[in-house]
Amino acid sequence: MKALSRHLNSPYMAAILLSLVCLGLYLAGLHFTGLDAGLAYRRSEIAQGQWWRLISGNLLHTNHWHLLMNLAGLWVLLLLHHFHYRLNGLLCLLASLCLLEGLGLYLFYPGLLAYVGLSGMLHGLFAYGAIQDIRTGTKSGYLLLLGVIIKVANEQLFGAPADVSAMIGARVATESHLVGLVCGLGCGALVLVYGRCRAAAIIKKTV
Repeated sequence: MKALSRHLNSPYMAAILLSLVCLGLYLAGLHFTGLDAGLAYRRSEIAQGQWWRLISGNLLHTNHWHLLMNLAGLWVLLLLHHFHYRLNGLLCLLASLCLLEGLGLYLFYPGLLAYVGLSGMLHGLFAYGAIQDIRTGTKSGYLLLLGVIIKVANEQLFGAPADVSAMIGARVATESHLVGLVCGLGCGALVLVYGRCRAAAIIKKTV
C-alpha cells in the first residue's frame, strides 16, 4: 500500500494527467487550426466573460509537432527537477502558471489576439525549477536560470527561429515565453520568501 501511495503521489502523475488532457483535446479535433470548442485563448471572447480561456488556451496546440514539442519539454523539465515536487504541489503550480500566463498576456499584450500552447507555462516551470535548485544548494541552478533568461531576452530582440514557426504552422508567441519566465520567477521568489519567513519563525519559537 505504501508503494502504491508513493506512486500515486509522484509528480510524474501530474505530467501524465496533463499529457493525456492535451493529447485528448488534440485527438478530439480541438486545436487552434480546427475546432477549439471555446477553449483557445482569444482576447475578444475573454473580454466578453469567457475567462476560462485564460487557462484552457494553454492546453491546445496548432498541430502535432507543436503538441509533441511541448509535451517533450514538459517531461524533460520534470526529469530534471522531479525531486522538488510532490503531486499536489506540482498540480497547483501548473494550474497557477497557466492562469498567470493567460492573465499576463491579457493585461500586458493587448495586440496578441489569440494564443495556444504550453510553451509559456513551460518557461515558467523551468525558471521555478532553477530557483528551487538554487534554494537547495544545487549550483547548476544558476546556470539554468541564466540560460533561460538569455534565451527569452534573445527572442524578444530577434524573434524565434523561422524553422520553428514553420514546423508549428504559426508564429511563435515569444511574448508568452517572457510572461511565463516572469511568472516562474515570481512563484519561485514567493516560495523562497515563505520558506525563509517560516524558518525564522521556527527559530524564534525555539529560542
